[in-house]
Amino acid sequence: MLTVYNCIVHEHDLRLVALAALICGISSFSAVNLLRHVDRSSERNRYTWLMISATSTGFGIWATHFIAMLAFSPGIPNAYNAELSALSLAASVALTAAGMWIATLRRGIDYALVGGAILGAGIAAMHYIGMAAFEVEGRIVWNTLLVAVSLLAGVTLAALALLVVLRRPSMQATIGAAVLLTLAICTLHFIAMGAVSIFPDSSIEISQFTVEPVSQAFAAAAVSLVILVLSAAALWIDLRFRRHKLEAERMHGLANAAVEGLIVCDGTRIVSANDSIAALTGMAPEALNAMLLGDLFGERTAASMSDCSGQALEAELRSHDGTAIPVELIARSIDYCGKRHSVVAVRDIRERKKAEQEILRLAHFDPLTGLPNRRSFSGRLEAEIAAMHRGGKGGHLALLLLDLDRFKEVNDLFGHGAGDAMLQKVALCASGVLRQGQMLARLGGDEFAIIAPNLSDPQAAGRIAEAVLASMREENRQSVGGGLVSASIGIALYPLDADEPTALVSHADTALYRAKAEGKDTYRYFEASMGAEARDRRVMEHELRQAIARNEFRLVYQPQKEISSGRMVGFEALIRWRHPQRGDVSPVTFIPVAEDSGVIIQIGEWVLATACAEAARWKGPLTVAVNVSAVQLHNPNFSRKVHEVLLASGLAPGRLELEITETALVKDMPRALATLRQVKALGVRVAMDDFGTGYSSLSNLRAFPFDKIKIDGSFIKSVDSNGQVAAIVRAVLGLGRGLGLPVLAEGVETLGELKFLDAEACEIGQGYYLGRPSPIEAFSDLTGVTAPADDDAPIKPRGGSILMLEPAAALRSA
Repeated sequence: MLTVYNCIVHEHDLRLVALAALICGISSFSAVNLLRHVDRSSERNRYTWLMISATSTGFGIWATHFIAMLAFSPGIPNAYNAELSALSLAASVALTAAGMWIATLRRGIDYALVGGAILGAGIAAMHYIGMAAFEVEGRIVWNTLLVAVSLLAGVTLAALALLVVLRRPSMQATIGAAVLLTLAICTLHFIAMGAVSIFPDSSIEISQFTVEPVSQAFAAAAVSLVILVLSAAALWIDLRFRRHKLEAERMHGLANAAVEGLIVCDGTRIVSANDSIAALTGMAPEALNAMLLGDLFGERTAASMSDCSGQALEAELRSHDGTAIPVELIARSIDYCGKRHSVVAVRDIRERKKAEQEILRLAHFDPLTGLPNRRSFSGRLEAEIAAMHRGGKGGHLALLLLDLDRFKEVNDLFGHGAGDAMLQKVALCASGVLRQGQMLARLGGDEFAIIAPNLSDPQAAGRIAEAVLASMREENRQSVGGGLVSASIGIALYPLDADEPTALVSHADTALYRAKAEGKDTYRYFEASMGAEARDRRVMEHELRQAIARNEFRLVYQPQKEISSGRMVGFEALIRWRHPQRGDVSPVTFIPVAEDSGVIIQIGEWVLATACAEAARWKGPLTVAVNVSAVQLHNPNFSRKVHEVLLASGLAPGRLELEITETALVKDMPRALATLRQVKALGVRVAMDDFGTGYSSLSNLRAFPFDKIKIDGSFIKSVDSNGQVAAIVRAVLGLGRGLGLPVLAEGVETLGELKFLDAEACEIGQGYYLGRPSPIEAFSDLTGVTAPADDDAPIKPRGGSILMLEPAAALRSA
């Protein structure tokens, strides 16, 4: 060390040494500051910043060396070889660039140390090549130990300098690294200079192509100017970077306020990510900032977002544990830190995907039973038929339609909760007997369907139906109080009955209707004759819907008389249908069709309004009787509708008599009782119709406010010759007298029946013997109504609201 000290103090101009140290410090600070920009820059700008930093550092090392050499005074002539001087500068820049490139290639201590060591090697190469360019009239002898020490010091300090600046970038780290790099350059130079001994020798001549020390001084001055310019540029860049960093921090704070994930990208490289995206991925924001878009969303998705069109794009986000998270991405272009960047909004759509899956499930499955719904059923049926048609193989496909018997009564009596539970049990019973490949679907309400493909014979469909019915019967047996109603099943086969889905469903429905008509709790196969009946029935339904508009209905009136005196007391209104092609259609034929199709509601509305309007024209206080069905009776607006009809027609309330069957009462007795009391409050009379044929109960007569009892005609027939029938009629007549209710006997067809009733003090009679149903004009002597110009023209109500009824029993043939 004394040799080095003597070299610096006694053989150097200390002023130039100080200048060399200043230039070395400036270039070192510039070098490490620019190196930070190399580490932070994008791939596109990386090499530009690398060359700027390497040039600044290499020129600083070169200038430090030659300014220090100018301060060296050997006391004998000396000069510099131009080629070797230039080579030393090139080696300094090249090795510095290589060291910086390796140090910033990856984050890690090993890369920083290796890169710094190469930078130290560049300092050493520059120095010793520069010393080789130094020519002097004498011999140069090297101290090998000091040479080794200089190399070790330069490489070690340079490696530490790069490790410090890249490990934790900060202003303190930058200053510390600049000091270490300055020490590396200066230490290597002056220890190496201390290793030199010059022995004058006049026999050694200086080459004529060398550069004078003065010229070398100008070159060093020029290089120093370059260093100062680069240092100033580095300072400006650093200030600009700090401003951009502040702007980035503010934007990052704003982005963190967003609920959605936000990523700012330079191309596909992530430069900023907010806390929401960090929480979504489970990664730290710092880790995200070192990633590419392709690392999170895949290369294809990253490429598709490059246009920043603002269009929503669905993709999958890879979280830290490899889980794929469905997200929606929207990319837009923004000005970020003075440069165009793209910002990607990342929206977590897991809940939306779950909702979509639920919507899809609801679109294809019944939410109550979990069975496929009508849409799934239709698709499966079409697919199975198409597959069997393409395959051309034998076998049959069976379609079984199930409908629960009396299900509406269960809902009415026990509530919809009990009905829902029953549907779920039916689904379990039916699905439990099906095999692999067979499908049970709920079509709606209490309708179910079974698709059974690839059956070996048609009888296999019957075995499936019997298994379903047996399972339901067993469930009934085990349930307290009976847990299930029975079911009816209709069966149609492909290709025997139909070769396309619509016809197959229609035929199965026809067979189902036949099963219901023949006793329920059974199954029926489709037969060709059923199809003809079903078609005729559908045609009649269509014609019934048009009959009111075409004025094809008319009313006839059957007299009701006092048996003792023969005095007319009123009429029962009965409907007739005169079809243009069918002629007169019996009510026995068309009323059941109207009831099943729902057309009975419109027909009943017309009957009540027409009968009330007609009765209002009569000159005498005769009554008009119209039956009321269960559906109409349980309507909460029933009494209000009756009031509207009376107001519209002008008929006195006491002249209207509503006939109610006991069947209409038992479904919901409290509601029926309340409704009948409201009707009675209007002044309308109420009669119990068809007494003795339904759910006859003495408690009904006591509980409900009836004004009259009507004995069904089946009990009046042969009452004068059949002792048992006579006993029943006497009992009913006695009951009526005991309750203070008048009794009307229907179906009086003979004089003997009339005499029996008169003898038993029956008050009112109705039947063919007392008067056949006829147009009201036939009773003009009683009503004052004369025949219109067109005998077939129906009587219409005088405007206002009319009542919607379902007179299931009243609109019948006399």
